[in-house]
Amino acid sequence: MRLTVFWSRMRQQFGDAYAESVAKDYVLAELDGRTIDQAFADGESAKRVWQAVVATFDVPSKLQ
Repeated sequence: MRLTVFWSRMRQQFGDAYAESVAKDYVLAELDGRTIDQAFADGESAKRVWQAVVATFDVPSKLQ
């Protein structure tokens, strides 16, 4: 998954402003207690991070 696809799905799921807030502030257990931004900084793939988002939030099947 490309980062552009990841961010497109994040915006569709959370809206433009809230998607960035979720990425910066929300700690995901599936990312070993890191935020999305921290996971990317640590080199996690967009696919792995998106899977963590899907596991954490109620993401509609069309975005999974």
